[in-house]
This record gives sequence, C-alpha cells and structure tokens, in this order.
Amino acid sequence: MLKKPSPADADKHLCADAAYTGASALRIKVEHGYIAHVKGRAQEAAELQRDPAKKARRWVVEVAHSWFNRFRKLLVRYEKLERSFLALNHLAAAIIAFRKVPMTVNIIYG
Repeated sequence: MLKKPSPADADKHLCADAAYTGASALRIKVEHGYIAHVKGRAQEAAELQRDPAKKARRWVVEVAHSWFNRFRKLLVRYEKLERSFLALNHLAAAIIAFRKVPMTVNIIYG
C-alpha cells in the first residue's frame, strides 16, 4: 500500500511578484526552504506572447479585491460606523457568491 506523503515532506512553492527579488527576501526564502517562482510583469508578458493559450495567474486575494472594488460604496468607504461598513462587506460578499451560481436568468444585475 502506498503511503500518502505528509505535508512536511512536500515541496514548498512560493509564487510572488518582482517585489520579492531583493536580498532580504531571498534570504528568507532560503531559510524557510521555499522553491521560489518570482516573475516581473515584463517577464510574464513575454511568456504570454510566446504562448497565447496560457493565461496569467492572479493571486486569489487580487481577484477578490477586484470583485469588491466594483462596489463603489466599499471602495471609497463612505460609512462612518464600523458595523455599517462590515454589513456592506457581508452584503457584497453575498452578491459576489450569488453571481457565481449558474442560473438561467440573472436577477442581480451589475
């Protein structure tokens, strides 16, 4: 019977942008045993030109911020109270999740 490798035995990969190319970032990556995948925008754009079928990778956080930034009231933060701002964030998250559900008719436009 094959044993499943433990997470400690697995290779640790770190995908980052060009901001993490400095000496201190390199030292930390080596200390923690990461296999670094660090690319600048120009390098990534050149790779996409060579292979147009390949799509650019985006961090999950960047995608989520992009979705939330479409709600102008959250982007500018008009709310004075924290609980109002939090409630609007929850509402935006619910609308984003609802838009991801496949439906025959879209009842929430925007």
